[in-house]
Amino acid sequence: MNKYTAIDLFSGCGGLSFGLEKAGFDVRVAVEIDPSAVMTYQKNHPGTRVIQSDIKKISGQDLIQAARIGDACLDLLAGCPPCQGFSRITTRNRPDHNDPRNKLVLDFLRITKELRPRLVLLENVPGLSRTKLFSKLLSALEKAGYHTDWAVLDASDFNVPQRRKRLIMMASRVGDLKVPKGSGAKRTVRDCIGRLAKPRKAHDVLQKMHLKNSSRIKKMISRVPRNGGSRAAWGDEAQLACHKRTPGFRDVYGRMRWDDVAPTLTSGCFNPSKGRFLHPSQNRPITLREAALLQSFPRRYRFPPKLGLTIISRLIGDALPPRFGEAQGRYLFNFLISRQHFGGW
Repeated sequence: MNKYTAIDLFSGCGGLSFGLEKAGFDVRVAVEIDPSAVMTYQKNHPGTRVIQSDIKKISGQDLIQAARIGDACLDLLAGCPPCQGFSRITTRNRPDHNDPRNKLVLDFLRITKELRPRLVLLENVPGLSRTKLFSKLLSALEKAGYHTDWAVLDASDFNVPQRRKRLIMMASRVGDLKVPKGSGAKRTVRDCIGRLAKPRKAHDVLQKMHLKNSSRIKKMISRVPRNGGSRAAWGDEAQLACHKRTPGFRDVYGRMRWDDVAPTLTSGCFNPSKGRFLHPSQNRPITLREAALLQSFPRRYRFPPKLGLTIISRLIGDALPPRFGEAQGRYLFNFLISRQHFGGW
C-alpha cells in the first residue's frame, strides 16, 4: 500500500492528524505551540515527531530534517491556523479587529513555498474567505505553480454529529483538484452519545467530568424542556440579568436534540452559559467525553484528566473534527494515487 507523507502545522491536540492517518497518510511531523495540546497529541500519536514552537521560528528545512524524508518530496502540508481573528463573533463585535494571529496564515504560505509539497490542505473559519489575506494566499499559491480550490463545508455532511461550517482550501502542483462534497447523511446526537452511562455510574474519567453548577443554576436547568428546549421557557421575568441586557445568544442554556446534530462545539462547550450545551434529557451540561465524541474523536482518544475541565474543553472545541479531516484526507490520498499511477510526478 502507498504511504504518503504529511506534516501538520498548528496541530492542536491532533484532530486533523488523526483523520489524515485514518485516510492513510504517514504524519511525520506536527508543530504546535500550546503545551497542553502537545501533551495530548503525544499521548495519541506516539509515532509523530512533535515540535513545540512558535511557527514563526520554524523553517522548511527544520521540518524536512524532523520528517526524515531526505531528498524526497513531501506529499502533503496541512494545517489549521488559529482562526479567532476571522470568527463570526469576533468580526461582528469588532469589525476592525486586527488579531495578530491572522498573519499566521502567511507563515503557512511561507512554509509551503519553502517545502513545495505536492498537495496543500488548509482549514479555517468561513470568515477567512472574505478577506484580502485569503485572496493573497490563493494568488501566491497560483503564482508558485499550484492549482487551488476552496469551499465552505458543513462537517455534519461528513458523518460528524455536529453542525460546523468550515473553509477548506486545497492546492496541488501535480494536477487539478476539487474540494470534495459530503454525502449529506447525518449522524445524530442520539447515535453518538445515546448509550453512554450517566456520569455518576461511568468508569470513564472523562464521562465523569462536567461542570458542576450551583443549586440555583441546576434548578433553572431543570426547567429547560427536554430534547431541544431553550431558556425561553423560563419566561421574561426569570431571565438572568445578563440575558436581559443582551437579547442575542438565545442558544445559551439550551438543550441539544436527540435526533438532530449538535450545535458547533466551541472552546466553552462544557458551560451551558456559552451555548446550547445542555444534555438532551439529563439536567446537566455535556461531559468532556460527550463533547469529544460529538467532535468525532474515537472513545480511545486520550485527554489527560489532570489538564482539567476548562483546558480539555478548549482542546476539544478548537480541534478539527477527525471524521471531517479523514474525508478530506481520503480524497487527497486517492488523488495522489491516481496522479502517481497515471500522470507521474
